[in-house]
Amino acid sequence: MKLDEFKASVAHQEPPSGLSIPLLALWWDMKGDWTQAHSLVNELETKDGMAVHAYLHRKEGQLANSDYWYRRAGREFYRPVLADEWQTLAAALLSSAK
Repeated sequence: MKLDEFKASVAHQEPPSGLSIPLLALWWDMKGDWTQAHSLVNELETKDGMAVHAYLHRKEGQLANSDYWYRRAGREFYRPVLADEWQTLAAALLSSAK
């Protein structure tokens, strides 16, 4: 799936089948359901899950918590604009899913 297809899929009631849990969390976040997104990655101990978890806490305004999760993920997807960070995360996850 390409990034533009992934973004367009939020117009549907349900997410596309076959998404990884981190992508599913980003899908719910784009739908405006932070709580659902967070619940998916809250206890997910994978690098991808922790990176999405970090983004969600940054979006929530909890920067210290976000930094903690980015350190655990060993990744630096942080972007000054949240929308850019979301897009960078989604693009990386989609490209690794191929």
